[in-house]
Amino acid sequence: MMKTYVLDTNVLLSDPNALHSFDEHDIIIPMVVLEELDHHKTRSDEVGANARHVNRELDEMRSSGSNLIEGAQLPGGGKLRVVVIDRKTIQNLPVELVDTKVDNLIIAFMLQFNVQPLEERPVLVSKDVNVRIKCDSLGVKCEDYRKLRVANDAQQFYRGVKVLELAEEQVDMFYHDEELAISEETREELYPNQIVIIKHSESGQTTKSAITKYPGDGHPLIPINKVDAAFGLKPRNKEQTFSLDLLYDPNVKLLTLVGPSGTGKTLLALAAALDQLRGIGNVTTARYNKLIVTRPVQPVGKDIGFLPGTMEEKMEPWIAPIRDNLNFLMGNNNGNKTPARRRSRANAVGEKPVQDDGTYLSLLQDRGIIEVEAITFIRGRSIPNAIIVIDEGQNLSMHELKTIITRAGEGTKIIITGDLEQIDNIHVDAFTNGLTYAVERFKDYPIAGHVTLIKGERSELATLASRVL
Repeated sequence: MMKTYVLDTNVLLSDPNALHSFDEHDIIIPMVVLEELDHHKTRSDEVGANARHVNRELDEMRSSGSNLIEGAQLPGGGKLRVVVIDRKTIQNLPVELVDTKVDNLIIAFMLQFNVQPLEERPVLVSKDVNVRIKCDSLGVKCEDYRKLRVANDAQQFYRGVKVLELAEEQVDMFYHDEELAISEETREELYPNQIVIIKHSESGQTTKSAITKYPGDGHPLIPINKVDAAFGLKPRNKEQTFSLDLLYDPNVKLLTLVGPSGTGKTLLALAAALDQLRGIGNVTTARYNKLIVTRPVQPVGKDIGFLPGTMEEKMEPWIAPIRDNLNFLMGNNNGNKTPARRRSRANAVGEKPVQDDGTYLSLLQDRGIIEVEAITFIRGRSIPNAIIVIDEGQNLSMHELKTIITRAGEGTKIIITGDLEQIDNIHVDAFTNGLTYAVERFKDYPIAGHVTLIKGERSELATLASRVL
């Protein structure tokens, strides 16, 4: 049965190709939505680019001879119409909803269809949760825009780790042969580079267990590479141990690390990255020429507005957390440096390392070995033989994620870290952000890996806060 969908502005700003996402069904765009697109089109970010893209598409339909009032033909078979909101329909709004808000005007537009049979009413498509709640309270048919969602249930997100209950002799066989063949049925439940914990239990108690990894392509389970320390940083729990295996695996070109604040995602990623830099890290693991660390420019809470100074000065508040981690790893704030940190400093400066806070990191940045910058400045680059760490990946849009990953040249590894519970970008959610997108879209490919970290290691207070607040 053919349906009619009314699109909210946020749908078009999130997915500029949404006009082609409704197959054979009809689409209505209220005139007030065009006004909102016009308001956003001058923005220099992705939202502005999306607004301009939609405007160009509508203009092409108009220029091709289509009448947007009567309906322009869509490739899927439906028609697209731009409809003016009748002022009389505004009277249908409850007194609590002011008619100066665009959201309420769209709801008023939808209320006029409530006189039709339920199955014939148009459906409002909106990514705004509050709009959907209002519509449901007023008997208006409303749905979320689901095309960009990579999953429908957060509990089903890929976690990168699986537990297999096996017979005792199978666990023994793994220890003896250092590999374990598994059935085709079991292989179909696993993903490439997935960490697999095999165990045998008796009376509810685990008697034997082992940590393995599934390489993919029907291969047997193999032991993980146990890394004792990354740039002097030792793993504190099993998830961090899992992460180090994938961080040092040259065949894993894209690694995603997800977990609450304080689980060590960013620090571990930076430590492994530094340890694999030529001239800085361990000579046996060094394989990259450059480290690039970046994060989305996304404020937490109220924005503080424009910042004065040069581009570097403007970026300092955003990259300060990354710089803090790098300084910690390099021992700038710690007189008791590990051998790895002392060696790396000596390799870079050619003399006994100094204790000046920030000097070592600045030296490496001046030499182009380490770059710390905003994602905005990565567009258009081609980056070979580098290791790229992207922090706060949950604030990326899908388009931004694609832009970054497609910058990777030959021999480059990308690590994306983030916490799905701390999304500050109002245009994405747990199902449509770039980090979730990377985890779910790449899980079937041997080139990618993923680990979900659970246990907080920053401090007892930080761990408690992430759980109860």
